[in-house]
Amino acid sequence: MDRSALGRIFVFSIVAAGAGLLGANEAAALTSERSAIAASAPLAYPAAGLPARAASVSAAPDTLKPGARLPTARYWLFVANESSDLVSRVRFGPEGAALEDDIEVGIMPADLDGAHGVSVSPDGRHVYVSLAHGTPFGKLWSYRTADGVLTDSVTVGLFPATIGITPDGSLGFVVNFNLHGNPVPSSVSAVFLPEMVEVARIETCIKPHGSRVNHAGTLHYSVCAGDDHLVEISVERLEISRIVKLTPGSERVLAGPGEAAAPGGGADTPVCGPSWVVPSFDDRRVYVTCNRNGQVLELDAATLSVTRRFRTGKGPYNLAVSSDGRLLLATNKGDQSVSVFDLASGEELARVPTTRPITHGVVVSPDNRYAFVSNEAVGATRGTVDVIDLDSLEIVASTELHHQPGGIDLWRSEPLP
Repeated sequence: MDRSALGRIFVFSIVAAGAGLLGANEAAALTSERSAIAASAPLAYPAAGLPARAASVSAAPDTLKPGARLPTARYWLFVANESSDLVSRVRFGPEGAALEDDIEVGIMPADLDGAHGVSVSPDGRHVYVSLAHGTPFGKLWSYRTADGVLTDSVTVGLFPATIGITPDGSLGFVVNFNLHGNPVPSSVSAVFLPEMVEVARIETCIKPHGSRVNHAGTLHYSVCAGDDHLVEISVERLEISRIVKLTPGSERVLAGPGEAAAPGGGADTPVCGPSWVVPSFDDRRVYVTCNRNGQVLELDAATLSVTRRFRTGKGPYNLAVSSDGRLLLATNKGDQSVSVFDLASGEELARVPTTRPITHGVVVSPDNRYAFVSNEAVGATRGTVDVIDLDSLEIVASTELHHQPGGIDLWRSEPLP
């Protein structure tokens, strides 16, 4: 029996025992079988002391592009492969980029659970994964980053997507995208992460996506692709504080959910089609992708009025802002590229082509030296993670993952001696 079976047995034993479907003898038998499988498939350990499956998963690193500057640190990140039900751990350093290990997710034996979003806790101890396909509701699962062991899960709404976490790690906000449901307002699930308990389900708007919390930990932002809205939620009160209509020519703060649902407030055909939102490094600005019209909007966080517009490639999807406030990055999902903007001048410094189409997620390293980009690819072609040097604005390394890599987050970095 392979590691896929091992993961399924482990997850099934947890779920079934908790639901009273297994007696003590059956649960013990499953645990014994899991231990036997684990003993027959030992893990290998790389130099950094992190568990990896050298024989079945890890690949030789893709070497750095000739002439690229050598990294002064090693970086690890997690990437969700939505059409493989695997969460990959990727390493990048002087040797290049490499797939180091995989975490198997999901419990449905005949269908994909759809690992969509991934976020690492601020202390780096846990990685949270949203499983979008449910029966009917999806789940948020928690894994230990050190060894990939499942620690807990919680049921949330329909088709949970992006996950935003407060700086203290206490609350996670999961946007329930409801991809396959009727075009009606969906919700944001607020989860108390230490206990994995949903404490609120806040109705927002149609197809919420792009969950992010500001650096002060006071406000949560999401956007709604189905009705051109930006929604601001008070973290303290767990309720909507403001809603902004983003339709070009009609941008304004709405009076509240009532106006948002009224004709002219939310019933118009989306023109902006927002897909992502991220606050600036100092929380003074908010950036939103308009996926349908090829723009990124900059809004003043105090007034939520539009202050600037950045023209991107086709279908801007995800965003990242460097922690020094210098750069804004937008993945162009329909253009197989990443737009890099200088925030001081507003100039697009480069439009970097990626190695595979359907460019999805982006995250910037804490030292602002690199951006890591996930590319879904098409059909049976495996996706990739590209590494962009933020000085040369070129891809310096890339590694192949599994099918439809999307959600991406940095785990940790380690300075080289």
